[in-house]
Amino acid sequence: MNDKAIYWRQWRVWAFAAVIAAPVSFATAQVSEQTIQSTAQSADTPTAKQQGGSSTAGVFAPVLDSEHRPITAGGFVKTGPIVFQDISEKAGLTGWRHTMGTPEKKYVIEETGSGVCLLDYDHDGWLDLYVVNGSTYDAQNGKAQPVHAALFHNNHDGTFTNVASVAGVTNDRWGYGCAVGDYDNDGWPDLYVTNFGNNRLYRNNHNGTFTDAAEKAGVTLGNWSTGASFGDYDGDGRLDLFVPGYVHYDMAHPPHAGADVTSLGFCQYRGVNVSCGPRGLEGEPDHLFHNNGDGTFTDVSEKAGVSDPNHYYGFSSTFVDVNDDGKVDLIVANDSSSNYLYINKGDGTFEDASYYSGFALNRSGRETASMGLAVGDYKNIGHVGLYTTTFSDDYNTLFDNKGGGNFSEITSRTGIDEVTYPFLSWGTEFIDYDNDGWKDIFVVNGHVFPEVAHHDWGTSYAERPLLFHNVERGQKFATMPAVEGTGLADVIPARGAAFGDLFNDGKMDVVINCMDHAPVLLRDVNADKNHWVGLQLIGGPGSPRDAVGSTVYVQANSMHQRSDVMSGGSYESSNDQRLHFGLGQATSVETVEIHWASTGKVEHVSLPDVDRYFVIEEGKGIIPSVYDGIAKETSPRK
Repeated sequence: MNDKAIYWRQWRVWAFAAVIAAPVSFATAQVSEQTIQSTAQSADTPTAKQQGGSSTAGVFAPVLDSEHRPITAGGFVKTGPIVFQDISEKAGLTGWRHTMGTPEKKYVIEETGSGVCLLDYDHDGWLDLYVVNGSTYDAQNGKAQPVHAALFHNNHDGTFTNVASVAGVTNDRWGYGCAVGDYDNDGWPDLYVTNFGNNRLYRNNHNGTFTDAAEKAGVTLGNWSTGASFGDYDGDGRLDLFVPGYVHYDMAHPPHAGADVTSLGFCQYRGVNVSCGPRGLEGEPDHLFHNNGDGTFTDVSEKAGVSDPNHYYGFSSTFVDVNDDGKVDLIVANDSSSNYLYINKGDGTFEDASYYSGFALNRSGRETASMGLAVGDYKNIGHVGLYTTTFSDDYNTLFDNKGGGNFSEITSRTGIDEVTYPFLSWGTEFIDYDNDGWKDIFVVNGHVFPEVAHHDWGTSYAERPLLFHNVERGQKFATMPAVEGTGLADVIPARGAAFGDLFNDGKMDVVINCMDHAPVLLRDVNADKNHWVGLQLIGGPGSPRDAVGSTVYVQANSMHQRSDVMSGGSYESSNDQRLHFGLGQATSVETVEIHWASTGKVEHVSLPDVDRYFVIEEGKGIIPSVYDGIAKETSPRK
């Protein structure tokens, strides 16, 4: 039996159950038997690889729910666990709107959307939200006013206020991604924003405002930059900056079917004319900037071996130690081209381990249209695994770290490959939504072609998110049901997503940047009674002040968990840099072991309590912080 037939046999089981959460089964929507039979028959017949600008696995028959809706915008259930609630309007986010090009999305520059970053920019102990905006052709040509990014200040009462203009971070350029990092080691988070055109480096002024230092710092670049990340690759205690490039785009000569810049084959999807690319278009190189320690950076991309001479279509990136040698490595998710995994050699250069590590391609030896990137120790074995999101007519990929940075793509064994075929996925992260100590997977989705609304392809432009519950120590995941009226049933044109505890209650919330739409805030309201602990790290002399690149191991409840302080990741976004550990029913933590970035020092800290955040400074242990007052205001769950 070929791979497609196996896939559709699995789909038969999933479609009738829709989304069954282990260990409890819930009432589910059903897909018509006729649809499943016709789909299975088509899967047994070899199909030609789909032509088009994005890499996919082929062409698959639609899967519809009992109301004949595409499963991407249906498959809802009446009852089940309520995990997330959409509180966007109540939180005050719906007065701002993302804008990118025209509704028709004729060109690739209009399709890929923008990211979102979580940062406590004013040091009050509550995460704020930076939401990147796009632009329009008229704004680029000076015929219309530019649209603005949003900086939503957390008001500590469940609401947010947009202070972007006062803070000086409206960007006013065609924005894509953002990354958080304290590049000047002054103890305050700074913000890098990637654009089509010059990028921004917003330096935190410590008074609620920022100053764009990109030109002085030498990191403006130009053309099309995407999901940047900060990390100290050379161990000098200062955060360096990596910026992937996507497509080399000429606004005056946009690519379209029949134009000289590309062929018709790269401007079609399932035989229908759509926007062209990224395949068939010239890619943009990647850049690594070394932090000189004086407010400036030097481009060392070629010297370090990460310049991307192939000009692949870079989307998302992060620095993290994948082979456990104490040095941060570099991961890049590339659209419709091989992914990059660069191993840090410790001498200022990287070795391209993309292929021999097993991360470049999926298990079939095929490149995927990788958009988003999640990194986390989902098996609690001390090694970080990787998860990448892909185009529709393909499956998202889960990579198991066998140790030493050697990866094996194991998605089918975990039971979550077939579910993702109809979805076009973007932002993603490993989060422990129920605090049981095991990292789950959250994915946001949305198609790039408005044309899908006019064809029976089994997909939709706006799509619901997916949540995969870790049910067998990382060996299996269960798809959580999309209960009507809850966040998992939100049908939205999602792109970037950032994950973190916005309300300091130990729950992992999700902020989603949507195409031509208001931001969406999904609050984690899962009814578990499990315990948790959160850690914010402060690096000492010789380490990045925000401790990016540090690794923490926590022993509790017979589990040995790992978490890393990272910048970037997801899709063109940056998550909460505080580390979150679910503890299950444990009311204490046995050990905390911190491997500090850059210095390599190992420190052990004892935690006096759980269900709260602690600030730990390198060499000083737990120090007094704003969270002491927040913890007193929060009722303990003991």
